[in-house]
Amino acid sequence: MKRFALVSMMFLMSVVNAQEKFTLHFESGKHDLTKKQTEVFNTWLFANKTSKVVAINGYTDEDGTNTFNDSLSLRRVNFVQNIITAHKLKIREDFKTRSFGEEHNHSKIKAENRKVVIHYILEKDLVKEEEILGIKPQVVSDDAIVPIEEEDMHFPEGATLEEKIKLSKPGTRIVMKDILFYQNTFAVMPTSKRAIDELLMILDKNPKMRIEIQGHICCVREDKRNLSLERAKQVRRILEGNMIPGKRIKVKGFGVSHPKYPIPEANEIEAAANRRVEIMILSK
Repeated sequence: MKRFALVSMMFLMSVVNAQEKFTLHFESGKHDLTKKQTEVFNTWLFANKTSKVVAINGYTDEDGTNTFNDSLSLRRVNFVQNIITAHKLKIREDFKTRSFGEEHNHSKIKAENRKVVIHYILEKDLVKEEEILGIKPQVVSDDAIVPIEEEDMHFPEGATLEEKIKLSKPGTRIVMKDILFYQNTFAVMPTSKRAIDELLMILDKNPKMRIEIQGHICCVREDKRNLSLERAKQVRRILEGNMIPGKRIKVKGFGVSHPKYPIPEANEIEAAANRRVEIMILSK
């Protein structure tokens, strides 16, 4: 029991320590850096081109009025932030700056309280960024996901499936144009192998990714045999047969309720667009 507690404590310490801190010191009453501190800052900037800044906090000593110190700490934060922005370092979308003025003095030596502290995460630790920051992932019900049509994502022309998925967010639908079936059956044609292999590779590389396979048919007024669902299920069977857990794959058949073109279609091009398999990203 004691050993388990020790291991847990060591794990928590490693997570906390994964958030790095870098401190810059200022002269009394100044919001810009001395030549020596500028050199220190430039060295840090060069060494952290791939790090991500998560917060910048500013402090002052007790000299001067509260109002002056509050303003001074804010100017120090803004000075540092502008330089970081100019060097194009990564910054969290919910990045925060805080100016504490003369509050939160941790040292009796005044010079040590005239500072700005940059909180950041090294590139090697970015995979556990949310964990390091103590942010619990929001659990969104699959039913609450709003579908986004592929054309509304404006993917780059010629983008591969992997590239599209990287640019996608939950709800994005992607048409699997090369997954084809024999007429009036859910038997997958051999020419579909490359597209399915690509999807398998992506799912294997992204073990947290979940998708919904959506089937659609064409050319009829009603999906009486539920063929669209059976086709989606058949794709899932193939993925499961290649070691992708079924819990990561939902299926749905839309029949002819979501056509790209009005039914009856005017030509085979429209029919082919309606007769399709799509994947919808549930989570990545």
